[in-house]
Amino acid sequence: MISASGFPSVWWMTLLSRCDEQQSGEGLWGVICGRLWTICFRHRNSLGLGFCTPERMLGICRGRRKFLAASLTILFVPAITWIYLFAGSFEDGKPVSLSPLESQPHSPRYTASSLEVRVREVEEENRALRKQLSLAQARGPAHRRTNHSKTYSMEEGTGDSESLRAGIVAGNSSECGQQPVVEKCETIHVAIVCAGYNASRDVVTLVKSVLFHRRNPLHFHLIADAIAKQILATLFQTWMVPAVRIDFYDADELKSEVSWIPNKHYSGIYGLMKLVLTKTLPSNLERVIVLDTDITFATDIAELWAVFHKFKGQQVLGLVENQSDWYLGNLWKNHRPWPALGRGYNTGVILLLLDKLRKMKWEQMWRLTAERELMSMLSTSLADQDIFNAVIKQNPFLVYQLPCFWNVQLSDHTRSEQCYRDVSDLKVIHWNSPKKLRVKNKHVEFFRNLYLTFLEYDGNLLRRELFGCPSEADVNSENLQKQLSELDEDDLCYEFRRERFTVHRTHLYFLHYEYEPAADNTDVTLVAQLSMDRLQMLEAICKHWEGPISLALYLSDAEAQQFLRYAQGSEVLMSRHNVGYHIVYKEGQFYPVNLLRNVAMKHISTPYMFLSDIDFLPMYGLYEYLRKSVIQLDLANTKKALIVPAFETLRYRLSFPKSKAELLSMLDMGTLFTFRYHVWTKGHAPTNFAKWRTATTPYRVEWEADFEPYVVVRKDCPEYDRRFVGFGWNKVAHIMELDAQEYEFTVLPNAYMIHMPHAPSFDITKFRSNKQYRICLKTLKEEFQQDMSRHYGFAALKYLTAENNS
Repeated sequence: MISASGFPSVWWMTLLSRCDEQQSGEGLWGVICGRLWTICFRHRNSLGLGFCTPERMLGICRGRRKFLAASLTILFVPAITWIYLFAGSFEDGKPVSLSPLESQPHSPRYTASSLEVRVREVEEENRALRKQLSLAQARGPAHRRTNHSKTYSMEEGTGDSESLRAGIVAGNSSECGQQPVVEKCETIHVAIVCAGYNASRDVVTLVKSVLFHRRNPLHFHLIADAIAKQILATLFQTWMVPAVRIDFYDADELKSEVSWIPNKHYSGIYGLMKLVLTKTLPSNLERVIVLDTDITFATDIAELWAVFHKFKGQQVLGLVENQSDWYLGNLWKNHRPWPALGRGYNTGVILLLLDKLRKMKWEQMWRLTAERELMSMLSTSLADQDIFNAVIKQNPFLVYQLPCFWNVQLSDHTRSEQCYRDVSDLKVIHWNSPKKLRVKNKHVEFFRNLYLTFLEYDGNLLRRELFGCPSEADVNSENLQKQLSELDEDDLCYEFRRERFTVHRTHLYFLHYEYEPAADNTDVTLVAQLSMDRLQMLEAICKHWEGPISLALYLSDAEAQQFLRYAQGSEVLMSRHNVGYHIVYKEGQFYPVNLLRNVAMKHISTPYMFLSDIDFLPMYGLYEYLRKSVIQLDLANTKKALIVPAFETLRYRLSFPKSKAELLSMLDMGTLFTFRYHVWTKGHAPTNFAKWRTATTPYRVEWEADFEPYVVVRKDCPEYDRRFVGFGWNKVAHIMELDAQEYEFTVLPNAYMIHMPHAPSFDITKFRSNKQYRICLKTLKEEFQQDMSRHYGFAALKYLTAENNS
């Protein structure tokens, strides 16, 4: 402990002379010495300190006033804290501890020299602080994000990855004040070139990472081929994310702009289309962020958008330096890359000032450069990146170099690890190696886990509103809200009714799909739906049915990735390219069985379809047999529903019958049964299995109550009614509507399918155990019949009569 009376006059003389030597009127010593002179003056009589005169005090005070303004803004907190610790109780005589180690008030260690050492230490710390502050001011003011009406950039620098990440705001200076760079509701424009099935899948992960962090409205400009447009248009339409707008530009129409450029890169002709964005995107669009599909964001994209405000002079391209040695030309013997400035630049992330580029005649600039270089290079190796770099080589002033954490390139043998001190500093990860997630990097596990997080993240959670930002009216969303508002929430069947209007996010053609139409126009697609617990049936169905298949899978985002790994690991599934896998993402508490069927039906490429279920195996050769039957029964010109008789087995291991004769033998032996003979006879009784046993030609049967056969129909048949979810009446209602539209039911004499045993579904268990479930199903059934009567008139009255008599 220390007090004013605890030190001899010699101590005071030594310390105050030190104040004189340090020009006590300025700096930290000015604050400290001013406090010491005050104490010295007040206690001069009791301590015998005659040298503490009023004149010397006046000089100190003048120096202190001169220093006061600066000390309050820069060193206010540390200075006052130190003074308080050092002499806060001198005047009232109460001791204050200077250090946890100090326990004796008059210990020998409390000498003038030891205190002076401590003062020097504090001064050094504050000198370091001032140096850091001046360094930050020299590099330019940084900005911080706030919760008010502006968003501020968290990044500073012109390419230096070591630049300060945190902003320091000087509140008293107009020169150092906050500079707003992104308005709260300012729309951020993003352009992506996307073509094909795999790239469409990659775009979804990229978009998820952007949506997860974003706080601004987004406008995506997608340059897509016909395949990607179909997939992504459906996805975004059913995703219904607020404050997100999507515009498509036909990539196939742009091919002629770049097809003259030979390109060896795996991206093909689409890898060159970033070159024509100034011509492709709207003429009134001034700036855009251009991204590759293999990008993952780890921060708010508004921070990158804010960098546009740093462009100066003729800078029109924001790019990160290439992190591999490609453009240095030393990767292998005779390696000859396109010309580039130093290491060159990577075009996975580009900031484009479109308005200035157009004024500079960008189209002419890159074309002339490409034509000149192709005379010696013959082709591009890295697509648009080679041409961008060749232009920059000739015009370095075009580039604003982005800090490399805006494009951390994860290909083998890159300098990407120099872009960050810690993985938490990362902003954008670029999987630009053809090996993608199998790339070599010290932190690859962290990067992979971050990517997988967004890959499996529930996209429904990204439908959150942006509060305080007006958004354009969405007709689909408004209609949905209107329909839901008309429902009675007190209705015990409210959840059933609500499901009919639920919009499920849908990703069409999740895997690569190829189909060549049959020349005779008789092709038939097998249509089915499934969830994760029926995945094991896929390989068996592919072995039994060689024709095209359309499947709707009801999965979560995480399950979709499990399915992807399962399919890619199956030789059977990977060898089949005529299977369309359409993911309908989980939402709500019911299995939307009829929605799934409608999705699978809507996206077939053949004139006819076989409406089946995933747990049935068709007989070997059924595909070819149905194609012949289509011709024989003139399905093209008649409204017929061809019935494939259904059987079942209770054995998990079954020697599948290879002919009708073998099947009949198994029926007689009790190995097989007619489908649901024991529990739901009415469902298939009208098929007339007794007649089928001996039939050699197709025969017609009449509709009866609860009839639900599996049929082959034209693709223009009515959809399934979405009010029926889970278990019960989903197929019955569809067959009833086919009958109401005067379809003729014809049984095929040499066709059959067999239901394979499996554990009961969650929905049938709910139906059997929940009384309210059964009541609601009955209510929905009655309402459907009433709707049928209103729609089809007098002819539909028979459905009510048949139901009452059954």
